[in-house]
Amino acid sequence: MKDDTRLWLKYADENLKSAKVLKDNSLFNPCLQNIQQAVEKFLKAVIIEYGFEFRKTHSINELNAIIASHGITVDLQKEECHFLDSVYLPSKYPISSALPDFEPDEAISK
Repeated sequence: MKDDTRLWLKYADENLKSAKVLKDNSLFNPCLQNIQQAVEKFLKAVIIEYGFEFRKTHSINELNAIIASHGITVDLQKEECHFLDSVYLPSKYPISSALPDFEPDEAISK
């Protein structure tokens, strides 16, 4: 495994662990933010490990498509990709024009 891949996985794991702590403390908005970041970093780790080209993006759909275009499948459904992309900005910034049609809660965070 490449050193860069290992570092991306370390950061992704930290985001995932943070999300669990946040969910357990009913801090659902930052929980979702950390979940999105964990998935993004896990996907980027795969891309970096295989040396695939990619542009700077936070789109889970785009990153997953890059991996799939090389014949690698990840256990991530299209609906999950769309959901994670839909929460990226709203979970980071309170901009009303970008808020999703839901309030973060425990069920969504799970």
